[in-house]
Amino acid sequence: MRSRHLLRTLIAHYIREGEPVGSQTLARHAGLDVSSATIRNILSDLEEQGLLSAPHTSAGRVPTAQGYRVFVDSLLQVKPLPNGEVARLRNELVGATGTHSLVGSASELVSAMTHFVGVVSVPRREQFAFRHIDFVPLDGQRVMAILVFADNDVQNRIIQSSRTYDPGELERVANYLNTHFAGRPLAEIRASLIKDIRNARSEMERLLTQTAELAEQALAPAGDDDMLVSGQSRLIGVQDLSDLDRLRDLFEAFARKREILQLLEHTSRAPGVRIFIGEETGLAPLEGMSLVTAPYSTDGKVLGVLGVIGPSRMAYDRVIPVVQATAELLGAALNPDRSAP
Repeated sequence: MRSRHLLRTLIAHYIREGEPVGSQTLARHAGLDVSSATIRNILSDLEEQGLLSAPHTSAGRVPTAQGYRVFVDSLLQVKPLPNGEVARLRNELVGATGTHSLVGSASELVSAMTHFVGVVSVPRREQFAFRHIDFVPLDGQRVMAILVFADNDVQNRIIQSSRTYDPGELERVANYLNTHFAGRPLAEIRASLIKDIRNARSEMERLLTQTAELAEQALAPAGDDDMLVSGQSRLIGVQDLSDLDRLRDLFEAFARKREILQLLEHTSRAPGVRIFIGEETGLAPLEGMSLVTAPYSTDGKVLGVLGVIGPSRMAYDRVIPVVQATAELLGAALNPDRSAP
């Protein structure tokens, strides 16, 4: 169909050049044996459908958010990322150690490869199984808990207990937790301890009470960063974002994180790549922007979402495979055996 072919050609040319596309330019690039007048009529029809608009300062046309949506959904041809680039991504991620480092590396990689902003929601620590714990007495009634998780992440947490614990008591509590709960998620451990206390008696009850007090703080949800953002400064030189007020609103949204994180978490419910264009994000600072996301998972369990934020005039055929491949490699890297897909 000529109108679809012209729409695809116009949007591809606009993404590449960044200038409104006129009928004569389109006639040279579309490869159709039709006159400029015919092309102008088709463009007028596409404009009436809300897929194109004509800036007042130019005789050419540019795609609207709706036009980009049609382009992405039905006109775009996306090829997998070349093997060489996949290998490069894999090598970069393998060099990182620990979940937080891996997620940070993934955010920086997608930013560097797309020249836009990389965003990644950080897996909640409660999603990883607990492997081992040790308690070290500090001054007064403070105790340091050293937790090792199944993804090899190590965290030190300071506990303010209700009384002073001697080293022997701390060792018994640690031995009990390591013997009975290794390999289970933190929330499950806390719930199980409460149930065990109700059913226990005598000496075991005292041990469980001590364990519950220490575990309540040691295994509580951590206040870690919930989203990592990389490459905000790359937007400063983007042609479509020359308005300083728009940039300031964008940077403030990145600093707040909450709204973007909620959007990322919403996308985790559906598999594969998802694309939000302009107002589809529901966030005013992202008007005229697009968000391309993909969830990353381990053993079929979604841990978080990785994405790229950039102007709607982005090379989707480039950004989509980068996001998809990086999400798959990040999920694989978070497997205990670090096996690649």
